[in-house]
Amino acid sequence: MRNNFVKILVLFLLFGTGVSAQDPAKTLPADLEIPLKYGAERLEKRQDASMRKFRDNRLGLFIHWGLYAITSGEWNGKLYDGPSSFLLKSANITPKEWMKLMDRWNPTNFDAFRWAQMAKRMGVKYLKITTKHHDGFCLWPSAYSKYTVAQTPGKRDIIGELVKAFDAEGIDVHLYYSILDWSHPDFRYSIKSKEDSIAFSRFLEFAENQIKELATRYPTVKDFWFDGTWDASFKENGWWSAHIEKMLKEMIPGITVNSRLRADDYGKRHFDSNGHLMGDYESGYERRLPDPVKDVGITRHDWEGYMTLPENQWGYHKDWTLSYVKTPFEAIQRIAHATSMGGNLVINFGPKPEGDFRQEELEMADIVGKWMKKNGECIYGCDYAGLAKQDWGYYTRSKDGTIYMIVFNIPYSGNLVVKMPKGTRIEKAILLEKGRKVDIVETSRDEYNVCMPVKDPGEPFVIKLQIEENVDVEDKYWDALT
Repeated sequence: MRNNFVKILVLFLLFGTGVSAQDPAKTLPADLEIPLKYGAERLEKRQDASMRKFRDNRLGLFIHWGLYAITSGEWNGKLYDGPSSFLLKSANITPKEWMKLMDRWNPTNFDAFRWAQMAKRMGVKYLKITTKHHDGFCLWPSAYSKYTVAQTPGKRDIIGELVKAFDAEGIDVHLYYSILDWSHPDFRYSIKSKEDSIAFSRFLEFAENQIKELATRYPTVKDFWFDGTWDASFKENGWWSAHIEKMLKEMIPGITVNSRLRADDYGKRHFDSNGHLMGDYESGYERRLPDPVKDVGITRHDWEGYMTLPENQWGYHKDWTLSYVKTPFEAIQRIAHATSMGGNLVINFGPKPEGDFRQEELEMADIVGKWMKKNGECIYGCDYAGLAKQDWGYYTRSKDGTIYMIVFNIPYSGNLVVKMPKGTRIEKAILLEKGRKVDIVETSRDEYNVCMPVKDPGEPFVIKLQIEENVDVEDKYWDALT
């Protein structure tokens, strides 16, 4: 009886203190874990070939495209500074009025193969594409909705064309699907009556049919990425989220599913009530990344971070001066940051209504792609190195144990400090792009200065360290007597 009381108390404290979705350290001791029917299905990382490929890819491209590209953040002459994809709500537009935009959907400049070629030049290994955002408009001809591309002047199956084009370029396709649907009459934010419960049951059937339809129409996709799962109505139906994950994995063997889909028996999202990750990878790092010093616990599971270019925008917005716009080098820094902590980074673009990209997005793709072509060895297939973070940048480690220093900040001393674990020695340092040897100076016990190349390369650069582990290093340094 006392043990049950303790479990209930711990569960209450876990909810009451608002444990964040990004805090996997908040796991319960095994003897205090709560029995769950719809919690995490595993405690360790998936190690099958499909998950390893997801992990090795490291860099993805997110594309948000829909009717909100047509309005581009403006309604009735007023420009809204929030996300253009939320304009239906920001401007208090009725779904009926919003869906009149379908009459203007005709992306005559859209060329899926041109998009795929741009993505390949950028160095991305997968595409995440919005099949249906919160407004309910579908980029494929769904048999379960009247709000689809089939009812527009354009009529083209955008998702089908993208899957074909990106498959041809060897780039994996991930399908975004929003559970939240502002235009569906049966969607409910919360369940307050029997009628609400019946309506939301119909809605879940509708959503399941659409998800099943997507998996059937596009069986080569590698991932389903779910969104819009934060409302009380969804959190009360954790069984459904577990059912959808199971269904997809039966339909497409090897498919990966993000944590944002899942809710457990008690409505906990991302991480279950015992603190274990649900889904295959954590998907809560939106427009921010984990702290490289405080959040190293995240390296115990797979995760993915998401970066917009203008801070507020996912879909196309006509005015980028309304918020800060990230530079290509900031994007590269986030790629390195994510990889250094065992995560993937996905950079978001929002195409124009005609199907073109902004010049700024094309320039971003070009600069990131050129850097990745020269330095991708330190990103693709790399992981957390297990070394203490230094101010000059980030470490990554390859499968063969090679350590990479990705340098963003150059100290005036010209010396890049590297601290190695006991019994580990740096054998050689090489400038990755040039293949030129870099001088190393041992400065104290397990600490080295890696000397800067003579000339500043003018962009983030990479030094490749060949290390020897489990060596018997002579200790010639005295401890301080304090």
